This record gives sequence, structure tokens and C-alpha cells, in this order.
Amino acid sequence: MSSRRLQQIIPSVATLDGAGVSLRRSLGSVPNARVDPFLMLDEFSSDDPDDYIAGFPSHPHRGFETVTYMLDGHMLHEDHLGNRGDLLPGGAQWMTAGRGIIHSEMPQQESGRLRGFQLWINLPAAEKMKPASYCDIRPEQIPTVVLPSGGEARVIAGSIAVGDREVAGPVQGITTEPLYIDVHLPAGGRFVQALADGHSAFVYAYEGKLAIGAEGESRDLPAQSAGVLGGEGPIEVRAADGPAHFLLLAARPLGEPVAQYGPFVMNTREEIEQAVADYRANRLT
Repeated sequence: MSSRRLQQIIPSVATLDGAGVSLRRSLGSVPNARVDPFLMLDEFSSDDPDDYIAGFPSHPHRGFETVTYMLDGHMLHEDHLGNRGDLLPGGAQWMTAGRGIIHSEMPQQESGRLRGFQLWINLPAAEKMKPASYCDIRPEQIPTVVLPSGGEARVIAGSIAVGDREVAGPVQGITTEPLYIDVHLPAGGRFVQALADGHSAFVYAYEGKLAIGAEGESRDLPAQSAGVLGGEGPIEVRAADGPAHFLLLAARPLGEPVAQYGPFVMNTREEIEQAVADYRANRLT
């Protein structure tokens, strides 16, 4: 079976979010830059505390899931449900906003590097108003596996095949069946992985340049860009110019209409208006 091809490149753009955190946004940078069910991907990375110290004070969400994955630094999550969790280097937070949650993510450092990602995954219409929930994933809960052709992969959600065994991440049982892995390749390293037929998929190169597709048919993906994959079959990725690090995301598409207003993602304008009204009247949750 032929491997998936790089169909579209979405460069990340510099922007501010929260109380003034500097970051780069690829998916979600414009309304049509989505990969169903993925809505948004932000990368934050800085050694300058002025870029991150203000953090993300209390703010609402409804209708989707947020996934924060830390590479460096320390952030504290708190929400109206009483949840409190430390996001440590190599750890993650999986939060289902459902019918509503008000939370904050604040840096717990005044110097040093803060680096990581936040991903938004849509919820199906039938689950948008389910109770909110939160899961704090410690670094040691995320398996790291050595790849046959060199390099390693960390499996946050879903499962991958490595040789004759299957390696499962700590996040399972989500309706959209997400796969979320962080892959590190040495110079010239190659990564091949089967993906579920019919699932949407994209790659985010956060260090180094990638060549995506079978040799002789590949297309380059520059660093700090999201590459949307088309077709069916496995993905084949090579580190094109020195070592490379990337995220691979795949999931079952929902095929439902998306209505978004800031931190609220529903299916219709009327549902968005209801979410805004509920928030203003303190009925979001």
C-alpha cells in the first residue's frame, strides 16, 4: 500500500494568547485551517519570561477537548471543579470541556525555558454538553519506545506498532480515537507507521525539516509548520536535513458543522449564543 502524501502545508504564525503569551499557531490560524476533528494547534517556546509569565488566567471553554503537552518548564492547572494539576516537563493534561469549564494555566517559574503545545480536538454533537472532566498525565505515564530505524517515540494517546508489539499511550477510549505521538529522529532517520483508514492525519515539525512520503515521491515540510496528510495507508517520514522532532496527530473525523466563537465550539450559531448567555449568567457549568 502506498504511503500518505503531504497534501497541504499550514505555516505557523506568531500571535499572542492568554494574558499576552507569545506563541505560534498553525491549525486554527484562520477559520478554514482545520483538520477535522482537530481545531487548533499552538506551540509556545521561549527562554524570555516576558513571553510567558502572564500565562493563561481563568477563562471558559465549551464543546471540545484541550490537550496540553509540555516539553520544558512547569505550569499549574486549576479549574472551577476543584481540579489542580502540575504540568511538568514531559507530562500532559487532557481536559474535556464538555458543557463547560473555567480554568487557568499559569507558569510556575520566573526564568528558564517554557516550551510545549496546546491542541484542541472537537467533540461530537452528542457529547458537547456532557460533564466536564480533567486528566493529569505524569511524564512517567507516557511510554517512550526506541524505533527500529533509530530515534524514539512518546505515545500520549492511541497506540502504535513497534516491531512485533503494540505500545499504547495513557489516553484511550475517546470517541474520535485520537493518536498523539511525539517522534524524535536522528539525521537520516526514518519513521513508518500505519494509520487507521478514514482517519484524518497531520504532522507538526517543531525541529528540523521533514520529508513526507515514499522516497522519490516525498515532499518537504519545514520546521514550525503543520503538514496535512491525504489519502489512506501508512505515513512515512524521514529527517531531511539533520535531526528532526515532530508531532503526529490522527483521529476519526466527525463530519459535522463547526460554529466557533473564541473558547466556545458548537454546531450552530444558536448554540454559540446560548453558550455566551450561559457564561454571562454564570450558568456555563
